[in-house]
Order: sequence, then structure tokens, then C-alpha cells
Amino acid sequence: MVDPKDELVEHLPAMRAFARSLTRNSAAADDLVQDAVVKAWGNIDKFQVGTNMRAWLFTILRNTFYSQYRKRRREIEDPDGALAGQLSEKPAHDGRLVMADFKTAFDQLNDEQREVLILVGAEGFSYEDAAEMCGCAVGTIKSRTNRARKRLAELMHLDADDALEMTDAATLAVVKGSTAA
Repeated sequence: MVDPKDELVEHLPAMRAFARSLTRNSAAADDLVQDAVVKAWGNIDKFQVGTNMRAWLFTILRNTFYSQYRKRRREIEDPDGALAGQLSEKPAHDGRLVMADFKTAFDQLNDEQREVLILVGAEGFSYEDAAEMCGCAVGTIKSRTNRARKRLAELMHLDADDALEMTDAATLAVVKGSTAA
């Protein structure tokens, strides 16, 4: 009786020809045959002696080809990592840590500074609208806003060119001042 492991080697040329017809590429065919042989070798104990070894190997080869084909259809080639770099996301904990620092610093501001930052920064009111709501001059609102932002940046140990990576735009507006002056 022939050992199935010895018989497997006899079918390699036929497997390569079949793989070449499936892949239409000799290098891909060699890779496919190698993958199929590794699977067959690892499952040789499942082969039933006395049955058709060639049919068993061709089935493994064919199933391996179609599994790889389905996998490739779901994947996108990105050899330089450019696409993956665009899809990555910073861990959420960074934003939570910065937000915790912001809350601590914001709580240390006086009432007028917190009020003006909420109105002008977070809520997006114009200086004129904020001045009307607070019953003071527009220049006073601008001055309070400027002083409050400087104090907040100081409390958060931020330089003018530091990048803030916060989770919400309103907080960023409070600190950086994205509203029109």
C-alpha cells in the first residue's frame, strides 16, 4: 500500500497545471500549490486511503483558490500605507484626557470669563449679540474673550501653536477662537 504522503508528491505537476489555469500567473500558481499542499499535509490524516488522492488534492486547491479570491475582493491594496493612514483614528482616551484638562481649567476661570467663552466660543454668538445679552459694550466682550482665552491656554499649559485634539468642535472654539472678531 502506498503512503498518502508519498502519493501527494506525484500529483504536484498536475496541481501546478490546474493552479496555472485558475490563476493565469505562474508565480501565483506556485503560491497556490504551496498553500494547498500545506493544507493537505496538515490534514493528511483526514484522507481516506483507497479513495482518489488527485481529486482530494484538486478539491483542496480549488477551495483554496476561491477562498483567496473572495478574500482579495474584500481587501484593497495599500503597499505604502497611504490609505490605511487616512482611515486610522486616534484613540478616544486622548480626547477624554484633553477634555478633562479643559474642564479643570475652565472651572478655574471667573464667572465673566466662563460666560463670554460659552456665548462667543461654544454657542457661536457674535460679539455684538453677546454684548447685548451681557449689557455691556462690544469692546468689553472682545477684551473679556481675549483675556479668558489667554487664561484658559495658560491654565492648560498651551502654546499658541499647540495642536488641540479634542473630541468636540465647541470646546475647540472656546479655546482657539474660531468665531469672527
